[in-house]
Amino acid sequence: MATHRADMFLDPALDPREGGPSLGDEKATLQEFLRWQRLTLEVKCSDLDAEQLARRAVEPSTMSLLGLVRHMADVERAWFRRRMAGLDAPPYYRTDTDADGDFNGAVPDPDVVSDAWQRWRAEVEFAERLVEDADDLGVTADDGHGGLISLRELLVHMVEEYARHNGHADLLRERIDGRLGQ
Repeated sequence: MATHRADMFLDPALDPREGGPSLGDEKATLQEFLRWQRLTLEVKCSDLDAEQLARRAVEPSTMSLLGLVRHMADVERAWFRRRMAGLDAPPYYRTDTDADGDFNGAVPDPDVVSDAWQRWRAEVEFAERLVEDADDLGVTADDGHGGLISLRELLVHMVEEYARHNGHADLLRERIDGRLGQ
C-alpha cells in the first residue's frame, strides 16, 4: 500500500499508458490525450473485485468506480454513436425513471462488472474507429442542446470529462486500498 504521495501507483515499466504517440498532428495529439485518460480509468479500477468497484464514496453519494465505468460507457455512447454517427443508440443505464441508473445500478455483482467493462470497451472501440476514419475534425453534429459541436470540440470535451472523473477515481481508489497518484 502506498503511504506517501510520491509513491508510484504503478511501476512506470508496467504502465499501459506509456509509449503512445508524441509530437503528432492535431488529430494524433487529441487521440493520445484521450487514450491516456481512458487508460487511467482502467488503471484506477485494476485489481479490484466487484465489491470494491461498487463501493460508494461517502453518504449520500452514489459514486463508485463501477458507476464511473458505467457512466463513461453511456457518455461515450451518447457523444460518438448517437450524436456524431447519428445512430439510434439509447443509453445503457439511464432511463426516464432513473436518470442516475449508471450509478444506482452499480452493484457488487461480477456479472454487472463484466457487463459494464464490455459495454465501455465496445463504446471506446466505436469512438476510436469513428475518429480514426474522420477526414476532418471540423465535422459537426447536434450537441443535444440545439447547437452544433465539432469532432475537435468533442475530443477536447471527452479529455475533460475523463480527467474530471479520473480525479474522482483517485479519491475512490485511495479510500478502497490507500493507493495514491498517477
